[in-house]
Amino acid sequence: MGSLKDELLKGIWHAFTALDLDHSGKVSKSQLKVQDNFDKIEFNRMCWTLCVKKNLTKNPLFITEEDAFKIWVIFNFLSEDKYPLIIVPEEIEYLLKKLTEAMGVSWQQEQFENYKINFDDSKDGLSAWELIELVGNGQFSKGMDRQTVSMAINEVFNELILDVLKQGYMIKKGHRRKNWTERWFVLKPNIISYYVSEDLKDKKGDILLDENCCVESLPDKDGKKCLFLIKCFDKTFEISASDKKKKQEWIQAIHSTIHLLKLGSPPPHKEARQRRKELRKKLLAEQEELERQMKELQIANENKQQELEAVRKKLEEAASRAAEEEKKRLQTQVELQARFSTELEREKLIRQQMEEQVAQKSSELEQYLQRVRELEDMYLKLQEALEDERQARQDEETVRKLQARLLEEESSKRAELEKWHLEQQQAIQTTEAEKQELENQRVIKEQALQEALEQLQQLELERKQALEQYEGVKKKLEMAAKMTKSWKDKVAHHEGLIRLIEPGSKNAHLITNWGPAAFTQAELEERQKSWKEKKTTE
Repeated sequence: MGSLKDELLKGIWHAFTALDLDHSGKVSKSQLKVQDNFDKIEFNRMCWTLCVKKNLTKNPLFITEEDAFKIWVIFNFLSEDKYPLIIVPEEIEYLLKKLTEAMGVSWQQEQFENYKINFDDSKDGLSAWELIELVGNGQFSKGMDRQTVSMAINEVFNELILDVLKQGYMIKKGHRRKNWTERWFVLKPNIISYYVSEDLKDKKGDILLDENCCVESLPDKDGKKCLFLIKCFDKTFEISASDKKKKQEWIQAIHSTIHLLKLGSPPPHKEARQRRKELRKKLLAEQEELERQMKELQIANENKQQELEAVRKKLEEAASRAAEEEKKRLQTQVELQARFSTELEREKLIRQQMEEQVAQKSSELEQYLQRVRELEDMYLKLQEALEDERQARQDEETVRKLQARLLEEESSKRAELEKWHLEQQQAIQTTEAEKQELENQRVIKEQALQEALEQLQQLELERKQALEQYEGVKKKLEMAAKMTKSWKDKVAHHEGLIRLIEPGSKNAHLITNWGPAAFTQAELEERQKSWKEKKTTE
């Protein structure tokens, strides 16, 4: 709740700053009228409307105003909790990395380091409008079209602001009609919403998640594959993913969300942002402590120099007094020869003691300067260690992602191997049954072949008889055709009102015991050839 309050206060600060035209720190009540019953996005859009015209750059940008609004909201989420609001270079790098990954290109660390080198040292970070201009000028998205950049900004906005942990199309089984319908699913920290399409205009329902929910994988059934089940307090939901990889990703994402609900932890991106802020505070505190120690050492050094200056002045005064006494001794040399010798020895002893003190102070000063140099070296080594730690954290995150991907691939391959093993066993069993069946069929076919050979001999006799009958019929048809032709010529004179029935095909037909034209000559020859081959084979 505190995080939401801070984000809303940041939007109010932008709007208040834009309305404070005379920089008096006051805004009239009429300018601050707000309607009731608004959500976070609409509230941010209202604050954006109040401040965008005054602050957004007039230079042409590679992104739309809607994309600029989303970057402005992301800025409020990632900026420091102090005013005026700024986003530090570490968070700029985090945001640009997110956008680059969403666009599907590799992150150019060297390019960002060059950008940091040219960064204005007088500023601790960028304002919202400078961040919009940085993303909008395409410096870190060269080669990408406007649509790709817009989709990347929308994806990062959904993750960081709308708390969308995962989204995509899947097929859901209905509770009443039991039919399967494709829906666009959106996973958030405590709810899964599903819509008709990805434009999120027609919402069909919600799946409320709590620590008592669970997700399970299901075997394929009803022609649906890649099934899994979400069990809630009062309902269960059967869902089919597009492939095994998507199924595993959704199961893992829902399981992680339920685990976070059990622990009472915030979403991963918010927890990561809090850790980054705490790390920056820790590093800042350590840096301030080092600066404080350096100031204390500097003050101590100045005190030592003042002490040495006081000793030097004392030596000068002592030398001045010695000169005066020397004059006095010269004036009273005869009278005070013995006394002068004693005083001279005493002065030499004092001078020697003072010189020893000066040498001792000089040695202490040298030791002090050596300690200062050692502390400076320790400060540089600490900075290098902090940089190594940051690089190690990045390498650890990369290795963790690679390990997770390898585990997923290994699990998928293991499932495929088990499936192939089962299919192989089933195929072996099926082959044995088919082999026995083929043996039975071969015996039946041999019996049928013997019967067919006997029928073939009978057909040979009948074919010869049919040929003789065919020759007689053919002669009769030729005579009938001649008579029909003469009759047709006569009828043609009567204006074509009568159309004679023409004879059929003149191709040769055979008469068998199955009736006229049951087999053609070519068919009989082909059957005879096949029977002879079978007989030869046996």
